[in-house]
Amino acid sequence: MSGTLPVYFVDAFADRPFTGNPAAICPLERAIDDASMQAIAAEIGFSETAFIRREAAGWAIRWFTPTLEVDLVGHATLAAAFVIFERLEPGSSEVRFDSRGGPLVASRQGDLIAMDFPARVPMPVGAPAGLVDGLGSAPAELLAATHYLAVYRAAAEIVALQPDMAMLAALDRAAVIVTAPSTPALGGDFVSRFFAPANGVPEDPVSGVAHCSLIPYWSQRLGKRRLVGRQLSKRGGELVCEDRGARVMIAGRAVLVLEGRIAQP
Repeated sequence: MSGTLPVYFVDAFADRPFTGNPAAICPLERAIDDASMQAIAAEIGFSETAFIRREAAGWAIRWFTPTLEVDLVGHATLAAAFVIFERLEPGSSEVRFDSRGGPLVASRQGDLIAMDFPARVPMPVGAPAGLVDGLGSAPAELLAATHYLAVYRAAAEIVALQPDMAMLAALDRAAVIVTAPSTPALGGDFVSRFFAPANGVPEDPVSGVAHCSLIPYWSQRLGKRRLVGRQLSKRGGELVCEDRGARVMIAGRAVLVLEGRIAQP
């Protein structure tokens, strides 16, 4: 054993504990090897564990699912910014991250934390073999950017989906976003779910990265730049969104649920 590391469990896109999307945040005083980071992420088992380290111009951030490292994560970035604002740099209002997905900025906006992320504008595509059977229901429209975006006519269809995760994991893209217009009862402008079994995350409770594609799609379709998205996982979550052309703003709240230390392999 090589000692222990601080760890924080934060529910992102949540205004109370045990909702939204849980992320683990591990601040590092020195670099540790990739195998150790992957082992910690697998042990914790959340959809993402983020490792952050102070640098001269801001913070470096890396994200690991239980099975692999990924290049861009929304909820764990929000959770990392929350930990920095609340514990590591109290009183600060902006944090800059250097990541595999490029430079990212998170800032306080009232009781929200807003993140500036790259837009991933989806374009119409044909359905690959296995997608419709994997989802169990044919979408009205299919687009793709980094991930597939399957658009349905009604929120009830999104709730009813029971995907075959093995079939979705075999697709040529790592994840499938499903979406539909919202309803007055649900609130907001649109709803979604996010399936990423190829990345070791069958269903992500609330995905910021999915909204890099959802925001430009719904902004164009609804003719409005500011939007509210509702993710219809069992835990649920709300995202305040803005289309900024080549970039998108994704904002939400966060709640600390655990603070402690974890063994370093």
